[in-house]
Amino acid sequence: MRIIDQIYINGEFTTPHGTELADLVNPTTGQLAGQVRLGDVEDARRAIAAAKAAFPSFSRSSIAQRGMYLQRLHDAVLARAGEAAAALMEEYGGPYAGSIGRSQYTAKMFLDVKQVMEAHAFSKTVGKSKVVLEPVGVVGIITPWNSSAWFVANKLATAIAAGCTLVVKPSELSAWQTQILAECLHQAGLPAGVFNIVNGRGDVVGAELSAHPDINKISFTGSTLVGKTIARTAVDTMKRVTLELGGKSANLLLDDADFEKAVPMAIQACYMNNGQACIAGSRLLVPASRLEQVRQLAIAAAEAVVVGDPRDPGVSLGPMVTRKQWERVQHYIRTGIEEGAELLTGGSGRPAGLEQGWFVKPTVFAGVTPEMTIAREEIFGPVLSILAYDTEEQAIAMANDTPYGLQAYVSSTDLARANRVAAQLVAGRVHINGVHDDLIAPFGGFKQSGIGREFGPYGLDSYLEPKAILGEAAQYA
Repeated sequence: MRIIDQIYINGEFTTPHGTELADLVNPTTGQLAGQVRLGDVEDARRAIAAAKAAFPSFSRSSIAQRGMYLQRLHDAVLARAGEAAAALMEEYGGPYAGSIGRSQYTAKMFLDVKQVMEAHAFSKTVGKSKVVLEPVGVVGIITPWNSSAWFVANKLATAIAAGCTLVVKPSELSAWQTQILAECLHQAGLPAGVFNIVNGRGDVVGAELSAHPDINKISFTGSTLVGKTIARTAVDTMKRVTLELGGKSANLLLDDADFEKAVPMAIQACYMNNGQACIAGSRLLVPASRLEQVRQLAIAAAEAVVVGDPRDPGVSLGPMVTRKQWERVQHYIRTGIEEGAELLTGGSGRPAGLEQGWFVKPTVFAGVTPEMTIAREEIFGPVLSILAYDTEEQAIAMANDTPYGLQAYVSSTDLARANRVAAQLVAGRVHINGVHDDLIAPFGGFKQSGIGREFGPYGLDSYLEPKAILGEAAQYA
């Protein structure tokens, strides 16, 4: 059984002051895999103090120095990408191929951010004045369990590129991922106090980061409900906040789409990361005239999905992260049936032969209407809702009829039409004819999907404060 009983403060691994132990359960087997000792408020305050002490010196470091650190971080994280992928598979059931790719991309993020930093204009002339971009200060970073190291790496790399110091509160469900990443970061040899990592509960360590006056910014990825709580707390000390929150993404198939390709892609977009993704395309909007074709294609694609042990390269859908999350998904499946949606495939309970872990049957509903619960609330599991529309205008209105606005998808063989529709969708990102990667382009949501943007130059700007220097002396600064 794996025991993780240290946190990372001021350049060294240390035993937490907190004594609470949290169980780590393998979702594939449902069996206890280890325990993690959680930090408490005192640990959070020690970490904040270390980051505050390190800030004056680190904030004055050069771009060349920070670029050197980002290169070292890349090298250290890449060297253990295989072990990190194993942690993804064990801790939350990330499928094999995705876990391998995500772990390698976790390392690449440091180089992406390095490239963005080196091209960024930290000083410019605006009007008659000089404007310099300065690091915002000490940053509190709070990350979720679904690929925790990936989220930490992105936020940490961007904070370092800006010249900020930071305290990370990762999900307590991701303790092995966190431990591997912390060891990599330590090996990179950054100055003590620049980054600190405290395992702990959100309502303890996360709450302290949100309230503490020496934290200048919070960067949070997680649920909309928790994001609202963080924002309310942060305003008392006027913290800057970047919140990447929930989603209920629409996948809009126009009537001229290649349905043979678009429907299987829609299953992939919904079931990515076992359906445990804020960007999952969980609402499939299709022309009523093509509904029967979509029904048959969706059944075939969903039933072709291989569910099982995520360590098996042939498996594309692993388990839910916890029993609680499994029960949440089961609740939504039952609710869909009770509210009159047509169950095409899947349904409640576990797939045959997978009774030990937190596995969900790949599920597809048709006959879903916009007011149904499964069409409005984020399920965070492999459950696709098919909604029918009559006109393009109606489809756009349906896609936008949600409190969320994180991501959307459009399929059409007419790229001009697809782009015209994409321009009318209220979402931070719109994918045309597929699921695409671009971690330089901004990522974040409209409406209740969040505040601010991550990735690339927009993400870097969120860790910087502009200072205007006015008057004749400005030209000599």
